[in-house]
Amino acid sequence: MVLNHVWGLLFHPAEEWKDIRKERCTIGKCFCSHVLILSAIPAVAGYIGTTQVGWSYGAGEVHKLTAQSAMQIAILTYLVMLVAVFSLGKAIHWMGQTYGSKQTLPASIALAAYTATPLWLVGFFFLYPVLWINMLIGLPALAYTVYLLYTGVPVMMGVTKERGFLFASAVLAVGLVMLVAVLAATALLWGMGVGPELSTI
Repeated sequence: MVLNHVWGLLFHPAEEWKDIRKERCTIGKCFCSHVLILSAIPAVAGYIGTTQVGWSYGAGEVHKLTAQSAMQIAILTYLVMLVAVFSLGKAIHWMGQTYGSKQTLPASIALAAYTATPLWLVGFFFLYPVLWINMLIGLPALAYTVYLLYTGVPVMMGVTKERGFLFASAVLAVGLVMLVAVLAATALLWGMGVGPELSTI
């Protein structure tokens, strides 16, 4: 069940990782019961927040995106998250040989998927798109995501805590490189005119 794992990862992650490993879910089950649902939270909340609530700089005018522009961004965001989870899972599986892990690709993708849970949940706050509030809430969520990665790698990948620390650090580095690549691609698209459009209404 999705909500059971979410609750467990937030309040007793060490035990929950063991339960997730015992479950041995397939890639399809992992995506359908967790990734497809939770990764929609920031995309949907961002769409609502930027089209219905809007944001302002100081006491200035409230800015909103057009529905079409916000929908394009929401769909692209959703697809990028799905691809990122699968790609990170593949990278984890590939790197596993270096650290003595013999886990399957589904276990690697499950690790990537469940580790991202706090970042998806914090997406609810995109309903109110104020940068400093989103940053204030997002940074602890990011820190907890890193914590989940470091606690989850030894359990899910079946390696010692010492190797797990090095393994998790390598995964974190790959994740950061992927983030930079997405930001660079976003900047290129915006530079070519494919970007957010402000509503004039």
